[in-house]
Amino acid sequence: MNPNRMKRNDMLAEQVITGLQSRNMSGYYVQTKEEALQKALELIPEGSKVTKGGSMSVLEIGLADALREGNYDFCDRDNTTDKKAAELFAYSADVFLGSVNAITEDGILVNIDGNSNRVSAYAYGPKKLVLIVGMNKISRDVDSAMKRARNEAATINAQRFGLSTPCSKTGKCFDCKVPDTICCQFLVTRYSKHKDRIHVILVNENLGF
Repeated sequence: MNPNRMKRNDMLAEQVITGLQSRNMSGYYVQTKEEALQKALELIPEGSKVTKGGSMSVLEIGLADALREGNYDFCDRDNTTDKKAAELFAYSADVFLGSVNAITEDGILVNIDGNSNRVSAYAYGPKKLVLIVGMNKISRDVDSAMKRARNEAATINAQRFGLSTPCSKTGKCFDCKVPDTICCQFLVTRYSKHKDRIHVILVNENLGF
């Protein structure tokens, strides 16, 4: 990576982490996927009840594989025929893993969901959230974060799942209300009521969508 860009990223990450701390959330900054995996495992005690949302970032750093191979009660929603049971497991889990659709420079988390199992678990239920966030998801403010979530993250996911939405065809949000829409629930997390519940690991790489 260009040294100037790395320096800018380091300064931006410091700003985001300061914002998270002011919102009663914990933030960490690492340079690589490997360091992100190590930090995530430090936050997940062995024997914990763990599950995850449909996060690509969790997969990209190898966290799901590490949990499958380790000493954890891991409810693996990617390898079960009972998706509903896996989703309900989240509400009593010790740790829920995921990412965000966008995060503001001052530490606000923005997420959009279709079935809403992910955003509902972010809001309430699991004792701890561990969120893996690439630098590509940082946005200036809530307005730009929402635009990123709708026009980038939601659009790519609609295409990935082969959904029949205007955005899957055009790559742009149309604020649609078609049956296949995945923009059903919007969650903006500006403060954590419970200290030590939300942990955000910023990674100096592009991860997820």
